Amino acid sequence: MPFNMYKKYCWIALPPIIAFLVGCSDLVVNAPTHNDNTADFERAWSITDSVYPYFQFKHINWDSIYVVYKPQAEDAKGDQIFQVLFNMLAELKDGHVEVDTKGGFPVRTYTPLRTERDRGTFDPLVVRKYFTEELSLAGGDRMEYGILPGNIGYVRIATFEQGSWILDFDNIISYLRDTNGLILDVRDNGGGSDATGTFVIRRFLSSPLPWPPIYSNGVLKSNPPLQPSGALTFSKPVVVLMNGTCFSATEDFLNMIGQLPNVTLLGDTSAGGSGAPQDFFLPSGRRIRVSTLDFRRYDGRPIEWNGIVPDVLVMQTEADIKSDHDLQLERAIALLK
Repeated sequence: MPFNMYKKYCWIALPPIIAFLVGCSDLVVNAPTHNDNTADFERAWSITDSVYPYFQFKHINWDSIYVVYKPQAEDAKGDQIFQVLFNMLAELKDGHVEVDTKGGFPVRTYTPLRTERDRGTFDPLVVRKYFTEELSLAGGDRMEYGILPGNIGYVRIATFEQGSWILDFDNIISYLRDTNGLILDVRDNGGGSDATGTFVIRRFLSSPLPWPPIYSNGVLKSNPPLQPSGALTFSKPVVVLMNGTCFSATEDFLNMIGQLPNVTLLGDTSAGGSGAPQDFFLPSGRRIRVSTLDFRRYDGRPIEWNGIVPDVLVMQTEADIKSDHDLQLERAIALLK
């Protein structure tokens, strides 16, 4: 029963002259107000309305979403507003969008379908079985590298999170410079910082690389071309391994490095999410995270939902991995031999 549909009454001891019948809710605490919840809802809706870049692309009528969820926000009591905010933001079907629980724990409102599909289709322990020697670790264990039979270099980059750890990549490239070709493995890399990804790309450039289109509030951003950098440029054939768990900054990396003439993208289509999300705080202190930029592929289509498509499609299943077969790695080795 709704909180204010009835009151329980109780007798309290007063001076012997008289006793009053009073409401216990008035005596102890006022009924919860909905002001904070409504303010959180209004702020979350208006922030998203002002910064989210994919309404038109996704055919979302954000005004209609407001009409649906405003009454729910008004009726929400206490932390019930979390479910209202979660459901409203889930309408975006955007893997970058988050809302905090009451305790401050971030919860993603959506997981891309390709990410769900490709979970369990990659295992670094299976990869190691293709080597005759132990792989070496670098970058605070964020990278591992070695040389496969046939003198093929291999580097796995597990994340693109920001940090000085990526400086170790120069030492890796120097170590692998005499190999016949290189496999860059970014499968299961969920993203991080574009600056980390471009640090790697620059080690493969022999000339400036134009940025793909990026739109802010519908306006094309102007960025100078990415310049070569590093003491060594790796110009031999490169195969980049990818799958549906590649997300965010990893997709920006795939989009750009895939333009190089000596690079082949191999595996399965990436998740489809690249929106430069930012944190915003609501009146109650609760945090939401919303995409703010429209990143495009070089063909002009949004990375969001579309993902980056490999040059060579090699699908892989969890059953393949459980049988100790990495079909994508095997195909990459065959291409480089």
